[in-house]
Amino acid sequence: MDKRQHELVLPNKDLPFKLFLFEGGDGNYIRERHWHRSVEIFAVTEGEIRFFRGGERTILKAGELLLINSNEVHSVMAPTPNTTIVLQIPLGTFEGYFTEERYIRFAPTKGADDEALMTVLKKLYRTYQAGEEGYLLKVLSDYYRLLYILVTEYREKAVDKEDVNRNKKLNKLAKITDYLRDHYQQELSLEKVAKIFGYSPTYLSHMFRESIDISYKMYLQEIRLEYALGDLEKGELTLSEIADKHGFASGKSFAKVFKRRYGILPSEYRKK
Repeated sequence: MDKRQHELVLPNKDLPFKLFLFEGGDGNYIRERHWHRSVEIFAVTEGEIRFFRGGERTILKAGELLLINSNEVHSVMAPTPNTTIVLQIPLGTFEGYFTEERYIRFAPTKGADDEALMTVLKKLYRTYQAGEEGYLLKVLSDYYRLLYILVTEYREKAVDKEDVNRNKKLNKLAKITDYLRDHYQQELSLEKVAKIFGYSPTYLSHMFRESIDISYKMYLQEIRLEYALGDLEKGELTLSEIADKHGFASGKSFAKVFKRRYGILPSEYRKK
């Protein structure tokens, strides 16, 4: 099954955006198809990484960058070591620049300069890492310079109606998946969540199947597994405690879902 997961992006604690080094820097890394409402920029400084989106493959080499639009389904592969700066910009940052229906799309237009964008992003990251006195002011200055370049040189003003409608559907679903991540430890039946958002259970179930090719129940289990895995690796809680903490009905239920996802039992995973 082609599972397109929604990723919840949280900004750095001291910034209005998320800035970090790509987690696949050691190589031998695959991030399955996913999407998020943030606009994302990957800037490779060493090595290379590969992207798959819309049936198209892109190999990004050192000195190159790639811009991923809000709600654009993509996957990433890094077979070899690399150094890649990642910037994730909350969609709300572009309030006032949306084309329609909270839709904005970026693509290189005539005269756009990737090198200028790359230079600003690298500078921004270096300043943030150095953390010298007044660094936040400098970081924000470079950040707004980067946003200006995006809006003036990369924003597409003519948009496809079909893309706008697809974006509208994913925005609706993203509100629901955000809610699931915020409340995943609670009992969240399909009927309960459907009522909260004013949908029928049948419609909500169809929304998940149609938009991201996964059932509501399985998506919720994926979220719970994601958080449970962290506690499993820490080794501080028993398996029953982990199951209870992360919303599973029992330790047995947790073990069953875990094995289906990872191919081994939680106890075996912990030993490894």
